[in-house]
Amino acid sequence: MNYKNYLKKGKSRIAVWGSGYIGLSTMAFFSRKKIKCVGYDINEKTVDTINSGKLPITELKDWFGFDIKSSVKKRYLQASNDHKIFYNDSFNVHFIAIPTEKNGKPFFDILFNVLEKLIKIIKTKNKIRPVVIIESTLTPQCSEKKIIPFFKKHNLVPGKDFIYGVAPRRDWFVEGTKSLVDIDRVFGSTDVNSSKIIKDILSIVCKNLHEATSHKVSEMVKSIENAYRHMEITLANQLSLAYPNENMREVLKLVGTKWNVGTYHPGFGTGGYCIPLSSQYVLKEVKNKSKLTLLRETIKTDTNINILIAKSLIKKGYKKIGVLGLSYKGNLKVDILSPVIPFIKYLKSRGISVSLFDPYYSIKEIKQIAGVKSFKYPQDLNKFDCIVISIDHKEFKTKMKSITKYLSNCKYILDNMKVWEKINFPKRITYKISGEKNWI
Repeated sequence: MNYKNYLKKGKSRIAVWGSGYIGLSTMAFFSRKKIKCVGYDINEKTVDTINSGKLPITELKDWFGFDIKSSVKKRYLQASNDHKIFYNDSFNVHFIAIPTEKNGKPFFDILFNVLEKLIKIIKTKNKIRPVVIIESTLTPQCSEKKIIPFFKKHNLVPGKDFIYGVAPRRDWFVEGTKSLVDIDRVFGSTDVNSSKIIKDILSIVCKNLHEATSHKVSEMVKSIENAYRHMEITLANQLSLAYPNENMREVLKLVGTKWNVGTYHPGFGTGGYCIPLSSQYVLKEVKNKSKLTLLRETIKTDTNINILIAKSLIKKGYKKIGVLGLSYKGNLKVDILSPVIPFIKYLKSRGISVSLFDPYYSIKEIKQIAGVKSFKYPQDLNKFDCIVISIDHKEFKTKMKSITKYLSNCKYILDNMKVWEKINFPKRITYKISGEKNWI
């Protein structure tokens, strides 16, 4: 069977398990190619929002370059909170895009809950072998040790009863010039024929595909490539701590001019679904603790850097601190493992008055997530003797010409992203960019 042709002719549909960033973008880009997609999600509000033609994560429109209104109207894109809709014979391709972490650790209960449902669906298929493509991040050897045995336990053999592949998603949201269309995409499967089928399906949207020799190889790529980034980011912070009297941000910028060296600037540490977790994913199956000590030290440093920053502000004597930014990434509403959250909680535990503003979060959400009150931006900035800019939301760059009039009580500004570097601050204000001399 030619799955690609079936999808293009509307004879087959794509089922997407999970309608977060990954699942939603999968649906959005395939539906733009007039492929019928239905996303499953347990959140009724998310389902209703999608079916009304709106993005439940509104800022994704800027990253997609389009909205989903047209696709929904033409019924190329729908959502449902009833997985039984996928029992329909037309759903021959299944993308799994659900979280595989909980509390900052690898967590696969939700994945196997989905797989249980999927097994029942696969067993109802007689004519066409279903295709299962996992986009979620897996630990090395997860397919071989856990997922495939789980299928076999239910008398389902990949490559025979269904097509199984692993095509982990790379987050293009860090790079505005990229999209799901042109980022390099790695995939792998259990056999050559299955790989060909998966390649044909992915090629409907993705231009730059890289075929791994097996699913075992492809599932390792995501966590290991992010572990590399994790170490590089953490090295920047370690260098800054080791040479406090030097402008390490400038040093690393110049180091990065070498053609084969990529560098990062010192800062608050990593956040989000991928990088802080990746090292733990890689270490998950390593039983010998004497191995991969670099990754173990990376996790230790990365976990503590935001606390060291908090301690330095306390030592400087600041009592009222205003924080700009809850999200771990600029212009996105994602607070999962955001390094600013433990930073704020540590300050609070030491009796420091802390308030937070993030344009993507409501007053209630800020209270629930960070445990502090919100404030009005920019007019309430005059309440603080210290201001910390953790992320570069575009809203923080507005009213920059007049921002100094809202800083009547401010003595110190720590800018993690160089957001305000072009502002001429009065001499009474010390303005520091993370990674500069004596910033921490």
